[in-house]
Amino acid sequence: MAENDDPGTGTTAGAERKLNDRKLSWTNLHRVDSLNLEAGRVSSAPNRHASHVDWGKTLSLAFQSIGVVYGDVGTSPLYVFSSTFTDGIKHDEDVLGVLSLIIYTIVLIPFIKYTFIVLWANDNGEGGTFALYSLLSRYAKISLVPNQQPEDSEVSNYRLELPSRQLKRASMIKKVLENSKFIQVFLFLVTILGTSMVIGDGILTPSISVLSAVGGISSLSTDAVVGVSVAILIGLFLFQRFGTDKVGFSFAPIISVWFAFLTGIGLYNLCKYEVGVLRAFNPYYIVKYFQRNGKSGWISLGGVILCITGTEAMFADLGHFNVRAIQISFSTVVLPSIVIAYIGQAAYLTKHPEHVDKTFYKSIPHPLYWPQFVVAVLAAIIASQAMISGTFSIISQSLSLGCFPKVKVIHTSAKYEGQVYIPEINYMLMVACVIVTAAFKTTTKIGNAYGIAVVAVMFITTSMLTLIMLVISKISIWWIALFFLIFGSIEIIYFSSVLYKFVEGGYLPLAFALVLMIIMAIWYYVYRKRYLFELEHKVSGEYIRQLAENPAISRVPGIGLFYSELVQGIPPIFPHFIAQVPSIHSVLVFVSIKKIPVTRVALEERFMFRQVEPREYRMFRCVVRYGYMDVMGEPEVFERQLVEHLKEFIRHEYFIAGGNNKLPESVEESTQQQSNLSRVSSGSIQSFNAARSNTSSRIISAPIQGVDEEIQFVQNAKDEGVVYLLGEAEVVAGKRSTIFRKIIVNHLYSFLRRNFRQGETVLVIPHTRVLRVGMTYEI
Repeated sequence: MAENDDPGTGTTAGAERKLNDRKLSWTNLHRVDSLNLEAGRVSSAPNRHASHVDWGKTLSLAFQSIGVVYGDVGTSPLYVFSSTFTDGIKHDEDVLGVLSLIIYTIVLIPFIKYTFIVLWANDNGEGGTFALYSLLSRYAKISLVPNQQPEDSEVSNYRLELPSRQLKRASMIKKVLENSKFIQVFLFLVTILGTSMVIGDGILTPSISVLSAVGGISSLSTDAVVGVSVAILIGLFLFQRFGTDKVGFSFAPIISVWFAFLTGIGLYNLCKYEVGVLRAFNPYYIVKYFQRNGKSGWISLGGVILCITGTEAMFADLGHFNVRAIQISFSTVVLPSIVIAYIGQAAYLTKHPEHVDKTFYKSIPHPLYWPQFVVAVLAAIIASQAMISGTFSIISQSLSLGCFPKVKVIHTSAKYEGQVYIPEINYMLMVACVIVTAAFKTTTKIGNAYGIAVVAVMFITTSMLTLIMLVISKISIWWIALFFLIFGSIEIIYFSSVLYKFVEGGYLPLAFALVLMIIMAIWYYVYRKRYLFELEHKVSGEYIRQLAENPAISRVPGIGLFYSELVQGIPPIFPHFIAQVPSIHSVLVFVSIKKIPVTRVALEERFMFRQVEPREYRMFRCVVRYGYMDVMGEPEVFERQLVEHLKEFIRHEYFIAGGNNKLPESVEESTQQQSNLSRVSSGSIQSFNAARSNTSSRIISAPIQGVDEEIQFVQNAKDEGVVYLLGEAEVVAGKRSTIFRKIIVNHLYSFLRRNFRQGETVLVIPHTRVLRVGMTYEI
């Protein structure tokens, strides 16, 4: 959590001058529950991942991205021609046809679609399927969890647009999305499907890359190749804990040398064997290729598509870098290198078509064979890094939407935002990669699985981006239709081809995706049901008033932070807590950690407070809002920031009230009319309720005094200590639930909950200051 200027250190006089500048008339102020309306102005600071980054940092990130993002697509020349011509080359011009397919596939999808279109659809610097879903959910209420609030529209950098045909179209589509539960569920399932496919790639890519690299040593037996591959995979995943920053700078020089070799050898083969292969830039050779080969040509597309494996990493890994860095590195280094490499291999095959099964190594000049082999092995190992990094980013994003069990996210770079490492996911990927490598032993079936995952994710990205264009970008319908028709058609044709090899290993990514989708869907389903239960059974104001009059409840020194996910009130577990522990801290704050669909929230707008009546009770509700890429700070930092913002809240409301000890009567009366009032800015709707308490066995305390005394009381309470109160709700299916729901909730969800991290670990809560109370929710 980034530090900011301390709001509570200024003098009372200085605060009075500042706040009097924006004092409102209480007679004209409509009283609204700020948290029920989700009060808040979220930062609209410019995105630090965008083009505002200075060129020195951008070039540094571009260099890093070479080692992290492009290992997969960069090593595709190792196997594309051999995977395409599985039955050999039957006609001399078939080489030109396949080369033309490769060139235009690379130019159209990674270069035009991703580099110049998809990357700009990022969510404030973050890419991937979840980033697209998050971006869409800010403009249309498609989330299945009802924690959206009227003022959430102020979260992102919204622009007011004049009425137009595009705006009317967007409004109509938005209305359909918000009113159709089927569409909302469908979009969520598509999102987790795309995410699961990318995570599945994070398993397949290391396996095939390492196996293909080590398998280049023909003298090794199959078992030896598998053993060496497993050892390398384990070492690679253990290295991840050092972070993307160190990994990028370690791998970038190696991949840069690899691209230099590809370029040099490609030019050498082009000049030596056949300059005429440059005719492949004429797309007419694609037409002749399909006319000549028919169905076999269509099937061969499953091999051609391997030339763009790893392309999605450009978007998924965007949070580790920035748009300009990815554009620079791909356009100036990656694209020329791999295109020249394919051209050089095609030139070699025109003279030696019998070597198509080992085109890459056979086309290397003899003096460079072993140096190129060593670099090829290193590059193939590094290729897995792209999808591993992308997997970490995607899991980090999915956590914010409640779609994945709780795991610990470690931000590995203080210099560059978005670079994360997730220990649990890292070791799960490692185990899965080892199992796949040991079970399949060869790259043939894994290669068949590659295409399905790659094309499925690309088509999902195309479809979601089209919807975003319709709802958000509001550009001409003809440009949107052109985008979808061109890229959607290409990807559907490729997908139909790769499905042909479903039985021969293509089922593998779908099996991985199915398992991950089940995990994510179960977790999200119970998460939503639990939230709805708390919303339906939230504590009433009458209960709090009765609690305040109860002489059996004692006050203890200090600040209590009662954690809950409910943002619309006090959770039902609180009465259960009081029944078990009949005492309350002198200052009690109900803290709701809320992830909202923006990347980051400014510190000065993160904490939103509301007083709980009666005011003498000194109970507050506080929504602490984070973007899905924000970092939760250390407990001491969080406590200091919360207390300082609480004191600022007290000071702010005191001066808005004109410096009186009691709020005007008109405000109190307007409380009864909350439901009929219009929304106002959060900065002006929070009520001042401060009181100084005497140590007593009763809840009701002494009359409210001056603002300085109240602020000092809060500070004294903090000095006494801060205790974290966690309500651990065990969710079970109701007695009348179906057998299917009981299996999901009582067994599958319970298993996931027991085997992943607990709340205090994820929320960075010190174990020595935690008080837990359990309760069972029947859903």
